[in-house]
Formats: sequence, structure tokens, C-alpha cells
Amino acid sequence: MSVMDKLKKNSKIKFTKELNKSEFFTEKDMVPTDVPMVNVALSGDPDGGLTSGLTVLAGPSKHFKTSFALLMASAYMKQHEDAVLLFYDSEFGSPQSYFEAFGIDTSRVLHTPIVDVEQLKFDLVSQLDNIDRGDKVVIVIDSIGNLASKKELEDALNEKSVADMSRAKALKGLFRMVTPYLTMKNIPLLAVNHTYQEIGLFPKSIVSGGTGIYYSADNIWILGRQQVKKGTEIKGYNFVINVEKSRFVKEKSKVPIGVSWEGGIEPYSGLLDVALAGGYVTKPNVGWYARVDHATGEIVEPKVREKDTLTKEFWDPIFNETDFKKFIKSYYQIGHKPLLDVEIDVEGENG
Repeated sequence: MSVMDKLKKNSKIKFTKELNKSEFFTEKDMVPTDVPMVNVALSGDPDGGLTSGLTVLAGPSKHFKTSFALLMASAYMKQHEDAVLLFYDSEFGSPQSYFEAFGIDTSRVLHTPIVDVEQLKFDLVSQLDNIDRGDKVVIVIDSIGNLASKKELEDALNEKSVADMSRAKALKGLFRMVTPYLTMKNIPLLAVNHTYQEIGLFPKSIVSGGTGIYYSADNIWILGRQQVKKGTEIKGYNFVINVEKSRFVKEKSKVPIGVSWEGGIEPYSGLLDVALAGGYVTKPNVGWYARVDHATGEIVEPKVREKDTLTKEFWDPIFNETDFKKFIKSYYQIGHKPLLDVEIDVEGENG
């Protein structure tokens, strides 16, 4: 018996294998959404997407954090027809119709109301411990920022008005327990969270909940936005996904995304900013856009308005006939050197 076989036989851990045979590295889901720039923010690749582990979606109120979480959960459930969404709810702001708007079958959603961190910890750890690797489950917590600690609730019930120092410690313990399960069971967890402004001369957005969340997360987004107006009427928002931490995307990357009242998250939004920076699209006249033939540098007719760039017909030739995807990966993905020395011009209130 070889030393390797002897060590494997003696191990008390059932998943122990040679590294090149470990399913933790050889069997990993990557689930693409219908929005290429969301895939970029998750993986640095427009064809990439959601993987197992903890993804934190943070931002102020009314920043579509739950929408982004449900967009990703919906993609996971479409790819895996037997998948279940385990939805932990402390905000109670997402009615059944909201899930249905993302194409989610609500009979495949297990809705679990929670009121404090400890309640979430006990239920989530129990669920993860009983899930087998191969079970298709996606988890959403909406939200961490709205959860009190058990001590905070008990103090309120006993009419005590004292500072609670236990919440950050409880959250740190929660995610320290949960994150190994997510990798071992190949499960994505999407956690909605709040941000607050750091006090100082140059204030910045801080993710609430202490350092434990930051250390445990595989991906952390901080969402910023600007209003899109037609005259005085607000028609939607231009968002910026600020990538604070990622396994795949260069940290501090800024990924543009558009959201309209009529259509929600625009599938082809954000691509125009990147294509303009890379020279794949140009503005021949004010308010007009056109594709560029990368071989000749000439404009490809017809010229279109901005709203007409939000279509599959506009982007398919760019994706299929140029190295645009390679350019995006080189700009955003860890381990790649940018093909061009350019700066993508995106703006957001937290960017």
C-alpha cells in the first residue's frame, strides 16, 4: 500500500481525495445569467456567472439588491430544473408576484421568516448539514442588514436601552460556520446587506455587519446608482457594481448596469460603456452609435440611437465577429493583462 493510499484510508473525512480528483475543484457549477455584465461582475467573463460560495450584495435602500439576487437565483433554477430556492426573509418586502416577475416558480421556493441572527444561524447550519452534495439548492438571505441579535431583542423586551456589542460577533460566527458547507456542498448563497457612510474627510461606503462578512465572502458588491431622466421624469437608474472583493474579478472594478421602470434590469446594459472604451462601438454623431469594423476601423452601418443598442441584434455581431469578449476578460478578470490601456467611464453615487 502506497503512502497516499494509507493516508486516504486513515482519513476520517469522507471527501478526502487526491487534489487532481477532488470534486471541490473538478465539479463546480458556473451559472450564467441573461445579463452579460452581471456575469462579468461575478466572474470577469460575459459567459461566466454564479458559482458556489458567499456573494454579498450591499448598498443603500432602494438599490435593487433583492432584484439582483433574484436574477441570479432565477438563472440557477432555470439551469437546474429540480433546484430549490431557500429564501430567508427578514424584510418581507418581496411578494409572490416579485418572484414570478423573474420567472421563478414559487412552489420551488422555501420561504423561511427570520427575526434574529441566531435564528438564522441555527436553521441555516441545520439545512446545510442535511443537504447532500449534488442537491441543487440556491440560498438568498434578505437581508443581513435588517437582522437584530438575540441579545438586542431580549434587551428590548426587557425594556433595557443598552448598546449591543454581540451582533457583529454573532454574524462572524454564522458565516465562519456556513462558508465551508457552501464549498463542500457546491451551493451559492446570495446575502443582501446594507451599507453606511464612514465618517471622515473622504467618506466611503462600508458594508454593515463587521469584518466577519468581509473575510468569509467570495464576492462583495457595493451598488451605486444615478437617476436616468427624461425631462423631469425619472425613467430608471444607471447602476455601478463596485467589486470590493472577488475570487475572479479585479478588486475595485466598476461594472455598469442599467435598470428601467418598464423592463427591470436591462439584459444588454453596460456593454456600451465597455465597447466605446475598447473601440468596438463609436459615436459618429451626438446621440448616435455605430459598430466598428475592427479589421478596417470603418463604421458599420446603420447608425442607431442608444435605446437600439440594448438589443441582441446589435450585440451578436460584436460578440461573434470580434475579440470583444477577450477584451472584457482582459480588463476585468484576475490574471489577465488588459489588451488596451483604457479607462472605462462609469459613474455612480458610491463609485
